[in-house]
Amino acid sequence: MNIPSPEHLTIALSAFAAFAAVLAASWPYVFPDNLTARMRRIEGERERIRVRERARLNARVRPASLRAEPRKLYTAIVDRFNLAKQAESGELVERLHMAGYRGQAPVTTFLAVRLLAPLVIFIVGLIYLFVVMRPDLSPVLMAAMAAGMGAVGYFAPTIYVKNRITKRQQAIGRAWPEALDLLLITVESGMGIESAFRKVGEEIAVQSAEVAEEMMLTTAELSYLQDRRQAYENLARRTGLDGVRAVVTSLIQAEKYGTPLGQALRVMAQENRDMRMSEAEKKAASLPPKLTVPMIVFFLPVLFAVIITPAVIQIMDI
Repeated sequence: MNIPSPEHLTIALSAFAAFAAVLAASWPYVFPDNLTARMRRIEGERERIRVRERARLNARVRPASLRAEPRKLYTAIVDRFNLAKQAESGELVERLHMAGYRGQAPVTTFLAVRLLAPLVIFIVGLIYLFVVMRPDLSPVLMAAMAAGMGAVGYFAPTIYVKNRITKRQQAIGRAWPEALDLLLITVESGMGIESAFRKVGEEIAVQSAEVAEEMMLTTAELSYLQDRRQAYENLARRTGLDGVRAVVTSLIQAEKYGTPLGQALRVMAQENRDMRMSEAEKKAASLPPKLTVPMIVFFLPVLFAVIITPAVIQIMDI
């Protein structure tokens, strides 16, 4: 048996080392890393989606401005009938703010529409009853029916605003725990409260435009109002949510006594998350009573018809 000499062994090992070096150098080109390329594409796609959504949000939000002027017709109606007195108490303005309407233009529009809606609905009702339907009723009774529809039109703007408030509060309540988590992260990273509000408003805009609007408006008020407490109280007043009021109370106490804000935000985020879960459980628990009447009205008659019809057919055949 021939034993390779040390020279041959050295040459073989050198050749293997050279082959391994060439293989290691050419491996990324021969067998590219598809996972890394895919991760880079995903990262780029996520950034493009974020830019697109922010552009879409800005395009949607930009037309709504505090400086928007009401229509001249609405302004003339409000001035002619002196309707501005109805908004002097501030309750109407506060409710419009809770619905997401800012500035003087929505107040003027609301007052004018509330005056015009009964008249317009009354005229439309008269035309529909006397021209389209033509029922066999006396003209006085049809005029009374049209007047009733006009009276309902007076409350239509208020009902619309209440509906907007409810939907806006639901949207804010769904996204508020996540906003608190982001606020906690930014505060614990060393940001000031104004920078934290601004950062959270920018990041959460894709998920909830309502929360982003409130955050950015609070940031502006923190920058310009002399009393920072007033900015926090305005946030609670505009939203009208208990979870937001609790956070505002913590922020005011932190501003006044210098207490750490991180632990309070962590607790508030968990409490708001529990409140959101309890609301979902409450809605789930209320489904059986709500389904009772539709089941009785729509399901049971069909079931009885399916069960009884074959017996009725057999009896008729006999």
